[in-house]
Amino acid sequence: MIKFGLIPVLFAIACLFAGLYGVVESQITYAVAPKYFSNGSIFAKLTGFQLGDRVNAAIVDWRASWWAGILIGLILIPLGLFIRGNANYFWGMIRVFGVVAITTLIVGLAGLVIAFVIVDTDNIREIARYGNDLNDDVAFFRAGTMHAFSYLGGL
Repeated sequence: MIKFGLIPVLFAIACLFAGLYGVVESQITYAVAPKYFSNGSIFAKLTGFQLGDRVNAAIVDWRASWWAGILIGLILIPLGLFIRGNANYFWGMIRVFGVVAITTLIVGLAGLVIAFVIVDTDNIREIARYGNDLNDDVAFFRAGTMHAFSYLGGL
């Protein structure tokens, strides 16, 4: 019966892992393309804080990613109920959430590396958005590629 009591706690922890992943990703993508958070991200308008660009980027990605913990939890937490013992269940799920976060980061970074290899100033005009006001389409596309690959990694 204790296992079922752990379920809400595990959902909260899954959301914490997902949100923290968003914070880490925001710092990487901000380093690649600071304008990604002000010119193209649909979440850029969510912060009203004046805490500095990197902190605002972290807030934006926290808000954009914490909910993924619910989706991940909906799949993994019930499967974890097959683990014997309450402590084994709890710590096993923590490890699983860590594996998901690390896998997501690795796949996201792979996307970033691919974008660095493939996208340059010579070919960006073929894939850039029409009529944007970005100073660096290449950097913006690279950051967006990491973001897109992160969804793949989360899956």
